[in-house]
Amino acid sequence: MNEPHIMRRFHFLIALLVVLLDRTTKWIVAKEISLHEGIPVIPGFFRLTRVENRGAAFGLFADSPAQWKIAMLVLFSIVALVVVSTLLWRNSHVMTTTGIGLALILGGAVGNLWDRLLNGRVVDFLLFYIGRYQWPAFNVADSAIVCGAGLLVIEILFAKAPAREKSA
Repeated sequence: MNEPHIMRRFHFLIALLVVLLDRTTKWIVAKEISLHEGIPVIPGFFRLTRVENRGAAFGLFADSPAQWKIAMLVLFSIVALVVVSTLLWRNSHVMTTTGIGLALILGGAVGNLWDRLLNGRVVDFLLFYIGRYQWPAFNVADSAIVCGAGLLVIEILFAKAPAREKSA
C-alpha cells in the first residue's frame, strides 16, 4: 500500500476520533446535566454547563428569529465539509501540520453538523469564566475546529519557504 493512502487513512481517523469524542461527551452531558444547569470543575474559572446553541459558533445568530437560519447554517457547514475534505484528500501525502489541522476541522464540523441536522441546535457545555466575565460555552467539536484552524495559521505564518537558488 502506498504512503498517500496510509496518510489519508490516518487523517480521516483523526476526524473520526474527534466525531466520536464529540458525540460521546455531548451524550453524557445531555444525560447527566439538566439544561442550563452546571457542575463546577474549577470554582471561579471553569464549569460544565449544558446549553443548547441554535446559532453559529459562540452563539452568533442564536437569537435570530429568521426561519432560514438553520438551513443556512447547515448549508454553510456542508460547503465547508466539502472544501475541507477536498483539501485534506489532496494534501494527505505526508504527515503535516496542515493535514492534522484539516482533519481536526473536518471532525469538528461533522460533530456540530450532526447535532444541527438531528436537533436544529448544538449542545455546548464547556464554560470558562472569571467573575461575571465569561467566554461563550463551547464543545469538543468547537475545540477541534479552533485547534485545527490554529494549526493552519501556524503553518502559514511559520512554514519555511522552499529553498531558493543562491544568487551570486
